[in-house]
Amino acid sequence: MPLSAPDLTKQPPRSPRVRLGGFAVLPRILDKGRASLAGKIGEYKFACPLDQRFLEFVGISAGAMRKQLATGKGDGEILAWIQTHAKHRRTDPDIAAWSTWQDARGPTDAESRDYFNNLHQKYGPRREDIATWFDLLDLDDYVSFGGKA
Repeated sequence: MPLSAPDLTKQPPRSPRVRLGGFAVLPRILDKGRASLAGKIGEYKFACPLDQRFLEFVGISAGAMRKQLATGKGDGEILAWIQTHAKHRRTDPDIAAWSTWQDARGPTDAESRDYFNNLHQKYGPRREDIATWFDLLDLDDYVSFGGKA
């Protein structure tokens, strides 16, 4: 099966807010994984700390995910594989709660707050609506590909 991968040197991956099977972040992870396999990942990182949060939540390794992506499976097929092979079986309410929490999560300690604030100042110093990690990632993606904050 041929691998269909986005070119993340020309466009960002899907927003972390986009859901697949109720999971926030999953479509973004799939975009980055496929782009990594195709050598088109640009500045993005597959299995970054945000990706690891998802992988730990379901109990799947980054290596196993990459192996499945390399087969050329589509999003629905990867979701079915996750649902079948996840070490941690999650109910729909568990997934919804986790995704909602991820969507609302902001920096919680001094180190992450400094990092967050520095990126916020770099990408959109006048933006007062940037409060969560997802807000910051969306802003970073937008500005990185020519948008004005």
